[in-house]
Amino acid sequence: MAYDLIIKGGTVFDGTGTDGFIADVAIKDGIIKAIGDVEGEAARTIDAGGAIVTPGFIDLHTHYDGQVSWDADLRPSVNHGVTTAVMGSCGVGFAPVHEKDHTRLVRLMEGVEDIPGTALAEGLTWNWESFGDYMDAIDFPHAIDFAAQVVHDPLRVYVMGDRAVSGEPATADDIAKMRELTRAALEAGAVGFSTGRSDVHRTADGEWTPASEATKDELVGIAEAFQGLEHGVLQAVNDFDLERGDPTAFDREFGLLEAFAGAAGGRPFSLSLMQRDFAPKQWKDIMARAEAAEAKGIPMRLQVAPRGIGVVLGLQCTFHPFIGFPSYKKISHLPLDERVSIMRDPAFKAQLLSETSEKVAGDGTAIPPLADTLLQQIVFISCKMFKLGENPDYEQGVEHSVYKMAEAAGVPPLEKIYDILLEKDGREFLYFPIYNYTDLNYEAVHTMMSHPQAIMGLSDGGAHVGTVCDASFPTYLIAHWTRDRAKGAKIALQRAVQMLTADLADYIGFKDRGRLQVGLKANINVIDHKGLRLHAPHMVQDLPAGGQRLLQEATGYIATIVNGQIVIENDKLTDARPGRLVRLGQKAA
Repeated sequence: MAYDLIIKGGTVFDGTGTDGFIADVAIKDGIIKAIGDVEGEAARTIDAGGAIVTPGFIDLHTHYDGQVSWDADLRPSVNHGVTTAVMGSCGVGFAPVHEKDHTRLVRLMEGVEDIPGTALAEGLTWNWESFGDYMDAIDFPHAIDFAAQVVHDPLRVYVMGDRAVSGEPATADDIAKMRELTRAALEAGAVGFSTGRSDVHRTADGEWTPASEATKDELVGIAEAFQGLEHGVLQAVNDFDLERGDPTAFDREFGLLEAFAGAAGGRPFSLSLMQRDFAPKQWKDIMARAEAAEAKGIPMRLQVAPRGIGVVLGLQCTFHPFIGFPSYKKISHLPLDERVSIMRDPAFKAQLLSETSEKVAGDGTAIPPLADTLLQQIVFISCKMFKLGENPDYEQGVEHSVYKMAEAAGVPPLEKIYDILLEKDGREFLYFPIYNYTDLNYEAVHTMMSHPQAIMGLSDGGAHVGTVCDASFPTYLIAHWTRDRAKGAKIALQRAVQMLTADLADYIGFKDRGRLQVGLKANINVIDHKGLRLHAPHMVQDLPAGGQRLLQEATGYIATIVNGQIVIENDKLTDARPGRLVRLGQKAA
């Protein structure tokens, strides 16, 4: 038989969690046709000797909802072995939408997910109104496959208009309309529905997100749209109102989520799970409640991350500790090189460090609450603030922290931060893990990832582009947890592959991918596991309107294959664009 592509002699980890085995993989017409000792000719052969061969990775939690409409590459996910990305997380997105609400949804996404509003305003094509229209509009060739979830915030604005942000509860008619639109989107191929209930999430104008205060009746009413369907998942993010100091909030909010998940006719539900400094034991309570929900017959999964969830701070980034200082605000509009030159003047430095931060940045925008937190708790926070280095080390101890650097230099931590940010001509970054690093180790992370209800997620691919580049999670899991980790337990390579492939395919309902199996889609990675590594994040200005974002390159991807075509070859993006929108629940034509 003549094949399009044969991957020869690699160690196959098929996604099932079993040990690797040496085999060839043959591909024809985008489908895996043979696995084993393959005979026959091929138009192209990849020598995978010494490499591992895995199913393409699935990223369950991304925010490419706007980017997908103008960008066929879907970087940075494609650079980290992801062959299918699921969009529409945390309840934010761009459909359904009335034309009058375009700006409102841009401001919402800009505030919640740190995607430049100017880039969204210029890049979004807006050639849709309904969610079905949106799926049709984005269903053009991309580097990787992608799927879309219905998102609560736009849905609520579409149905309720200004009442969606007034604090007014949805009426029975509103809920019925939201349920009807959600059902229509699911029947058109949407893979799920997501909502957001986080106090941290605000619009760019500092307002609550539309869905954040939705009632139980509203959430239950929307979830009923899933009843009778054989596909679709529900997803939520919730910080359980702990920042408001309400001791009854956890039980109330978790009960609401259980009702939401339980109304969906047995469809799977997932909740973001992380360790928060201000409630360092809450993650254990969430796991216990998830176990109890599962025991009651509510399918509940916990989305977890393989490292600290943090921000990158720098003079190029969305924010850093000095953005609200009067002296810095006066120069914030200048090019980086000019700012650096001024900031190196000892007199300027002394003046700035004598000042108090204001609530508004130099461009007139409100300073994120995180910036206030950085300053109010700078001594404590500097204990878990690190340089990443050219070979990024995300699991460092306090001995390598900014606090210890400042102590050694005999200066306050804030002054040390100032000095570090001027290194590399102002292009140095500091890493601050906000979540999952309370104890300055990964013991909590390992426990979360090992939980039987855990699934990999939370990369936020396409979001927080000026402060985060966690789309590299898949590379980190495969390199650090299976090979490099020296401070605790590791994860077996076959299990790590399963976590990024079959586990997620089974959860979301992808029956045609997630395993290396004859008859499934040829979404495949060929990886030099011994040479796999992450590079330091770097800032680029390649978004519409000159918007900037952090990218993080990887070395070791010999090939990433989507629908039988090579989209990454020796770590470089090719011209192939075989990826398309994945629709579930559709009958074959």
